[in-house]
Amino acid sequence: MITILNERMRGLASLFWREVAKFGAVGGIAFVIDNGLTYYLMHGPMTDSEAKARFFGASVATVFSWIANRFWTFRHRRQANVLREFVMFVIINGIGIGISTGLTAIAKYGMGITDKNMLFLAGVAGILVATVVRFFAYRFLVFNQELDAEPEFSHDHEIIERHPHARTGAGVPREAVKDPDLPGPPA
Repeated sequence: MITILNERMRGLASLFWREVAKFGAVGGIAFVIDNGLTYYLMHGPMTDSEAKARFFGASVATVFSWIANRFWTFRHRRQANVLREFVMFVIINGIGIGISTGLTAIAKYGMGITDKNMLFLAGVAGILVATVVRFFAYRFLVFNQELDAEPEFSHDHEIIERHPHARTGAGVPREAVKDPDLPGPPA
C-alpha cells in the first residue's frame, strides 16, 4: 500500500510540475504581451489612462493565455463544454485583471503616484499576485476534467479524498478494507 501511494504521489507531483512549467511558459509569453502592449499604450495612445492601458493589455494577453492553456498546458483536462470553460476562464481572468489593474489604480489614485514607471511596476506586482490565483483556479475550476482515462492517474483523487471503506472516529479504530481495484495483498 505504501508503495502504491508513493508511486501515485510521484506521478501526481510529476504531472503537477509539468503543468506548472507549461503554465509558466504560457504565462511568460502572456506577461510579455500584457506588459509590452501596456507599456506602449501608457507611453503612447493612452498616456493619461494607465489603468485602461493595463486593462487592454491584460485582455489581449488573456485571449492568448486561454488558447495556449487549453491546447497545451491543460490539454488533458479540457472540459467538453467549451463555452462553460471559456466563461470560467474569463471570470478567473477578470479577477486577475482586477488585481493587476486595481494595484495600478491604487498606486495612482490612492497613493498619488504619477511616475509612469512606478505605475507600471504596480501593475507587474499585481500580475505576480494574480498569477498564483490563476494557476490554482485554472487547475481546479476551469481545466478540471479528471485524468482517470490515463492509467497512471486513475486513482489520483484517492490521495486527497477519504476512502469510502475506511471508518474513523472517536474511539473507532481505523479499519482498512481491501479495494478490489488496487493491486497488493488484502488489508
